[in-house]
Amino acid sequence: MPGIVSVPIDSIAAGGDGVGRTDGLVVFVPRTAPGDVVTARISGKGHFARGSLTTIVSPSSERTEPQCEHYKRDRCGGCQIQHITYGAQLAAKKRIISDALERIAKRDASSLQPVRPSPKQWRYRTKLTLAIRRSGNGWKAGLHRYDDPSQIFALADCPITKSEIVAVWREIMSAAEFFPEAKELRGSVRLTKSGCTFALYGGLRWPESEDFLEAVPSVRALWWEPERGERRLVEDRRDEHTPAASFGQVNPDVASELHSYLMETIHSHSPASVVDAYAGLGDTSVELSKSGARVTAIELDADASAWSSERLPAPSRALRGRVEELIGESLPADVVVVNPPRAGIDSAVARALEANAATTKAVMYVSCNPATLARDLTRLPSFRIASLQPFDMFPQTAHVETVCELVPAA
Repeated sequence: MPGIVSVPIDSIAAGGDGVGRTDGLVVFVPRTAPGDVVTARISGKGHFARGSLTTIVSPSSERTEPQCEHYKRDRCGGCQIQHITYGAQLAAKKRIISDALERIAKRDASSLQPVRPSPKQWRYRTKLTLAIRRSGNGWKAGLHRYDDPSQIFALADCPITKSEIVAVWREIMSAAEFFPEAKELRGSVRLTKSGCTFALYGGLRWPESEDFLEAVPSVRALWWEPERGERRLVEDRRDEHTPAASFGQVNPDVASELHSYLMETIHSHSPASVVDAYAGLGDTSVELSKSGARVTAIELDADASAWSSERLPAPSRALRGRVEELIGESLPADVVVVNPPRAGIDSAVARALEANAATTKAVMYVSCNPATLARDLTRLPSFRIASLQPFDMFPQTAHVETVCELVPAA
């Protein structure tokens, strides 16, 4: 099979690769656009092949010039579809969701709405996580190459990330001499209302953490998670002390729009009781509690769960632990909100939802991965799709956020 073939590209796959067909083969080619005709060097087995782009014979009208030099020069894997016009990105994401629902879940996708665009297509990210590796006698921080994830390049800028965050990363790397001893580390800078925070992962001992903090005045709070140990707060110089090392959406404009849509849909069911699974910092739980619902917020992250607990009025409560271990004791409830990581819900969560389908008005599934959403729908035969609304939380990437409203099928 190895060789160079000519391929017309007709769609974008879930990971961002262009998909085409030639001589009975389905070929996946990164950095291609629907409507392109390309030549690609292919390898693979059976009816599927992976291709690397060699030439663009005929460019698509949906192709555009990427704004990021790293995307072109360093083959950055952080974004996958910068070379496609924004309208085409939204259309591709809708098709990715539709294909997953029809092919994996065997569900009708006719209720799927157009993807709501992000108000900002650039400089929208409020968090940037980089790999940090030894480079000679110093360090370099960067992202992985899409065609060789074992390699990283030194990042100079990230046009989808807010400039303040990139500037803080430069300050951090100027103080790299104070990093803990390790072959490689990982770090995340997040922008909060009180400035930027930094979480560092890796190393066994960090005796120079105070020297590091003194050298990076723009970092308002510092967390460190040793290679074998729990995450700990080293110092917090902010006025407000939210647990910024915990998960939070990186596109605040779209997150706000999604949250408003989610709350409106939940309220349409007039719930007296709600389970908020994978509750994060608990903002949804707190708002629902204030509207009169009795809420159980389930979250594994200790800091986030504690933050929820502090703000939730009785009789609402926060449970810290794995959703699959706690949801059984939390049901029944009128509405269940699940907002899992990319891996989707555990099979035990699906079983608990199925067991309580008769007493549940709605399940609100907030998904960041159409494939695992579709898989999980196969585990929930007692529910039908009432509505599907995607949001473009991550412009220039192949990722998409979807709010799926499920109601009992009977």
